[in-house]
Amino acid sequence: MDQKALIGIGSNLGSPVENCRKAVASLCESEEINVIKQSSLYESEPIGKKNQPWFVNAVIEIQTSLSPERLLKKLLNIEQQFGRTRNEKWGPRIIDLDILDYDGRIINSESLTLPHPEMLNRRFVLEPLSEISGSTIHPVQNKSIQSLLNELPKNPVVKKISIS
Repeated sequence: MDQKALIGIGSNLGSPVENCRKAVASLCESEEINVIKQSSLYESEPIGKKNQPWFVNAVIEIQTSLSPERLLKKLLNIEQQFGRTRNEKWGPRIIDLDILDYDGRIINSESLTLPHPEMLNRRFVLEPLSEISGSTIHPVQNKSIQSLLNELPKNPVVKKISIS
C-alpha cells in the first residue's frame, strides 16, 4: 500500500532552481515514487552560516511504496548523484533532500528522525509546505502546518520566486 510522504528540497550552488527541478525529475523516475503535489519555489537567506548564496527551496508530496528507511536511502543516493558532499553543517549544498513527514509516523532511529526535527523552526520549509499541505497536522505538535508557520518570526526572509 502506498504511503504519503513530504520531501523538502533545497539548493544554493550551481543553478539552484535547475537543481531542484532535476531532483524532482530524478524522484519521478523511480517506479516506487509518484509525485502528487509540488510547491512553488522559494528563495531564502541562509541560516547558521550567512556568507553563502541564498537557497532555493520547495516541498513535494509523494505517494511511495518504499519504507521510510528505503526512501531515505533513495534520497541520499540522488544527493550523491548530484555530487553532494557533507562537509559542514549549514554549509552550501548542490542539493538537499529531506523527509519532512512520512504518513504522520513518529520515528526515532539511528538513521532517521520523523517528523523532521528542525522543520518547526524553518520558515523555508513551512512556507512551501503550507502552500501544498497547510492543513496537515504535525504528529508531535498536534497543530496544523499553517498554524506552525504563523507562529514563526518573519526572519530569516523567505520569498516565493516567480519564474516565467
